[in-house]
Amino acid sequence: MSEGPARILGIDPGSQVTGFGVVDRVDGQIVHVAHGTVRSRAEASPAGRLGDLYRTLCEVIEAHHPDVASVEQVFVSRSARSALILGQARGVALAALGAAGLPVHEYAPTRIKQSVTGSGRAAKIQVQRVVRRRLELSATPAADAADALAAAICHAQAGVIAELGVRSRVRPRGRGRGPVVRVRRAP
Repeated sequence: MSEGPARILGIDPGSQVTGFGVVDRVDGQIVHVAHGTVRSRAEASPAGRLGDLYRTLCEVIEAHHPDVASVEQVFVSRSARSALILGQARGVALAALGAAGLPVHEYAPTRIKQSVTGSGRAAKIQVQRVVRRRLELSATPAADAADALAAAICHAQAGVIAELGVRSRVRPRGRGRGPVVRVRRAP
């Protein structure tokens, strides 16, 4: 049974730059709608920057009327301060999505990269190139916008797989050999 068309808003939260991307999934095809970045004003207070981010994301939601949101989970290996600042931006993004009543799906960066490029360790430039080619864009999107589009594509592809009735199960293999992925049709 088909879920029908879906408009998906992808978000790549960032402390300085937050990327967004909107795609439509129609009849198994993924089509670009819009993308961009939200940059913090350097002169604004922390509260002002977060307020700007919230307002801009609400404007994006209002302009494009997404059905669902796909958000990249935050991976931080730097300082606690960086994690806190990034967490605040992520919280604001989730608050904007929640205020709009959108269902939110979160994906690890490695899952998004794997889904879009075939490698969970793809470099940012590789994600940008694949997203550009996949969505037939005339120019390469900024890295944060490409990551957001990749999050949207990842969710769109998850919906296509669900429609096919395919379930996957990852089972660890022996030491150093990587996982075994088994795909089977749903009963």
